[in-house]
Amino acid sequence: MTTALSLWAPLAYLDCGWAEDVLFRVDDGGMISTVEFGIPPGNLTRLPGVVIPGMPNLHSHAFQRAMAGLTERPGGTSTDDFWTWRKTMYGFVERLMPDQVEAIAAQSYVEMLKAGYTSIAEFHYLHNPVGGGRYHDPAELARRVAAGAAAAGIRLSLMPVLYQDGGFGGEALDDVQQRFRLEIDEWALIIAAMARTGVSERSSAAALHSLRAVSPAALDEAVAAYGEIRADGPIHIHIAEQEKEVSDCLAWSGQRPVEWLLDHAPVDRRWTLVHATHMTKSERLGVAGVGAVAGVCPTTEANLGDGIFELPSWLAAGGAWGIGSDSNVSLDPCEEIRWLEYVQRLTLRRRLTSHPGIPTESLGQGLWLGAVEGGARALGQPCGRLEAGRAADFLVLDPEHPTLAGHAPETVLDAWVFSNAGSALTEVWVAGRPVIRDGRHAQEDAIAHRYRAALTTLMESL
Repeated sequence: MTTALSLWAPLAYLDCGWAEDVLFRVDDGGMISTVEFGIPPGNLTRLPGVVIPGMPNLHSHAFQRAMAGLTERPGGTSTDDFWTWRKTMYGFVERLMPDQVEAIAAQSYVEMLKAGYTSIAEFHYLHNPVGGGRYHDPAELARRVAAGAAAAGIRLSLMPVLYQDGGFGGEALDDVQQRFRLEIDEWALIIAAMARTGVSERSSAAALHSLRAVSPAALDEAVAAYGEIRADGPIHIHIAEQEKEVSDCLAWSGQRPVEWLLDHAPVDRRWTLVHATHMTKSERLGVAGVGAVAGVCPTTEANLGDGIFELPSWLAAGGAWGIGSDSNVSLDPCEEIRWLEYVQRLTLRRRLTSHPGIPTESLGQGLWLGAVEGGARALGQPCGRLEAGRAADFLVLDPEHPTLAGHAPETVLDAWVFSNAGSALTEVWVAGRPVIRDGRHAQEDAIAHRYRAALTTLMESL
């Protein structure tokens, strides 16, 4: 529980725009109770710089942080793609133990905080022991992820994943995929168990791995079961990430993945379609029309060679969107946004491709705020804006940092997003508590020590 406090900032981005001399009153639950501006600092606790809302990370597989550097060698085939990458990932999963899952999660989340993520949607599909069977507590690994988040101090939306099939049409799971399988009642029990915590900055929600891993009957049953737990809660699903997925879905159903989902599932504002890389114009209009969020993960989609999410077309359709770190080859939200914009420039051969879909002259500001807003909705958490009734999740940027020095409010987020600002982020607050100060986490060394021990053991077993 946070002690109620009052925080003063010389400059902050509020719903009304940039404001000077801002006073935030934060209640003992870590929520902003009031916001005023034009207030002298007096003896108030100061946020030493430019304050902006923290970034929600709407899609992460925390354990994959420890795989960085293991998938950049040829896989013995003429073409390396997502499917060859997946074989390496499966080999890594076969070795992961619970204490290692916790250590990797904690390290991943500290690094995310240091880069500007203040909340995370953990798409958690690693459920069972090595070799099959079940843990005594089916939520064992979910609790390990939550413990890593608590050690880091990041806001968590834990999303246990339903994963039952090895491909479209009910293909059997591979041996290693048995670590992912849950019956629907087990899956629902984990969601319910992780929701009953009393921790204000943690929630649980639902994830369906993909149409290739969840049958139509299971999808219907799972959505109904989840509705008994949290009727208005978020639902996430991987979809249309790779071209092979699209062609396999066509062969199975006669429809493309997004087309099938819109026709057969109750997709609405609760839903986040992760990747949605390969959509037609009619699919984009359909998804945007029901208010679902597109969860875009540019650095992972680039690393895997998935394809390019067409952001200008999505914005023109009025679509909501957010960013995720996915495989965690990058843990920097600014890098995700830069990739998202820059690949459009390379494809279209022009600059500022997100205008006029971004409702500000400042592209960096518009992209940051768009990702924050969509990400908060995808997580189903009261974050994303610096206003009364929202979480006190702040980033504090140093206006004297060489990257930001001399910038007016109108360009400060352009400088922050579109350059390598690095140490310009000096403080990070989550639920009214400082978790990063002077660019460091209080438990950074201890968490890194446990991570190194876990990684050393894993590397020795490869």
